[in-house]
Amino acid sequence: MDEQNPGAAVGTAVASESSAALPKPPEWLANAVIYEIYPQSFADSNGDGIGDLPGVREHLDYLEWLGVDVIWFNPCFASPFRDAGYDVSDYLAIAPRYGTNEDMTALIQEAGKRGIRVLLDLVAGHTSVDHPWFRASMNEESDHRYVWSDRPGDAFVPSPGRRPGWYLKNFFPEQPALNFGYARLAEDEPWRQLTDAAGPQENRAALREIIGYWLDRGVAGFRVDMAFSLVKDDPGLVETTALWRELAVWMKGAYPDAVLLPESDEWRTVDAGARGGFDADFSLVIHEEHSALFNNGGAGLLPWQESTEPCYFDPDADPAEGTLAFGKFLGLWNHHLETNGPDRLVVLPSADHDFSRLACGNRTSGQLPAAFTFLLTWGSIPSIYFGDEIGMRYLEGVPEKEGSIWTPKYNRAGCRTPMQWDNVLANAGFSTAPPDDLYLPLDPDPDRPAVAAQREDPDSLLHFVRSLVQLRKSTPAVGTGTPTRLLAVGYPLVYVRNGTHLVVINPLRRATQVAVELPGGSTARHLIGAGVRIDAGTVYADGFGCGVFELAG
Repeated sequence: MDEQNPGAAVGTAVASESSAALPKPPEWLANAVIYEIYPQSFADSNGDGIGDLPGVREHLDYLEWLGVDVIWFNPCFASPFRDAGYDVSDYLAIAPRYGTNEDMTALIQEAGKRGIRVLLDLVAGHTSVDHPWFRASMNEESDHRYVWSDRPGDAFVPSPGRRPGWYLKNFFPEQPALNFGYARLAEDEPWRQLTDAAGPQENRAALREIIGYWLDRGVAGFRVDMAFSLVKDDPGLVETTALWRELAVWMKGAYPDAVLLPESDEWRTVDAGARGGFDADFSLVIHEEHSALFNNGGAGLLPWQESTEPCYFDPDADPAEGTLAFGKFLGLWNHHLETNGPDRLVVLPSADHDFSRLACGNRTSGQLPAAFTFLLTWGSIPSIYFGDEIGMRYLEGVPEKEGSIWTPKYNRAGCRTPMQWDNVLANAGFSTAPPDDLYLPLDPDPDRPAVAAQREDPDSLLHFVRSLVQLRKSTPAVGTGTPTRLLAVGYPLVYVRNGTHLVVINPLRRATQVAVELPGGSTARHLIGAGVRIDAGTVYADGFGCGVFELAG
């Protein structure tokens, strides 16, 4: 759809031959509301200052009350935590700081009783240098579980063991890349192996073992970290797609109700007709494309970014720049849906563990109802980053913790601070540990938002988010799988879902208005939101106004 033609439909998808070849995702996924938990920072049950699985179990009633039905855990596996658990040393064991495998199984069972599924984060492309596989590989030249070179090069790290040479890293030097092969050989890089070599095939088999182990214990599926990084030098990601399709066919046969969701700004893969066997794209717009909506604000510039781009949800945005930013997002959205077909949905997050929270910089809590209205009515699968539902803010200047500073200009710690449960309690109810022992420091603002106070206030952001979740669950028209028609692109943003529900969003501080033509001369009955009125074909929106309306002929 051309973003300058707001009367056109959004995301009218035609299934491709490749997408039709795979089973459809389970029905539960399309209706899911996901809640991301950074386990170190959610709830500490034993007073050591670090969140854990029993702590999560103690708050399952809260998640049920909020209405979320899927928990996504950042990595919980054994790790030296040089990168907050994204450096795995044992895929089949829960990290002792969080509890035991039995604790995870008990949590899955207790969550299931409340209608809540559990997704784990699968770090598929690399391990920790402490993993037994790497400890063996760095001392044995015949081992090909990792990529080894006989010369230094970009992203290659000197061997720490008896084995001569250099190993390929995926992110930090402590994260050696697993060898899933190269899509093509090269004379000047004789160490390359194709995907059918013994090492790459051994790693494929290991992925199947890991996935099966946790699915057998009740996990509903996996968000796959760096999913498209596995096969190297893979133009069009053809071989990487084939790898995931192979795994998906096996998984759908053995576990038909489970899902695989890739971390993905790799929307380019669809140009090859590549669904890769995934049920949805997780965080399609979370990387550079995410800046078109929310920007990365306080966390800083990613290594490939020279400057911060304009974004639509900037409360002080220049209207022309904000409209162009939304157009960029819209172009990616439509390209994805039109190429992949209607079954491959998009998980759109409020934020996540790598990026600034919604409340960041000049974005204040007053704008968050508008942001959540978009998130829960656009037609994506919404993912709420823990604490965003109460307006927790990104904290500037938080000290580095477990790899949170990627570059001097990129600090992720500010979005990983402890959950604020109750300001009457010590450490906001997160932990009974001395404040200096907390995983990360709390927001020092005495007026920081907290769950307990907002649950008591029917006009709070928390209650508004809960009402949006309830609206989404009771009104299929604003969920996935129904058409969207844009009536106005810019400020305010106005769109109709399924021909029956009108959504108005104004992220700006100042009031805005736009003339629209409601379908068939409909009248609009207000359902939720504030600061929006419709009069004689004109939509008037106060600063930060938002609303959902039911249309009637």
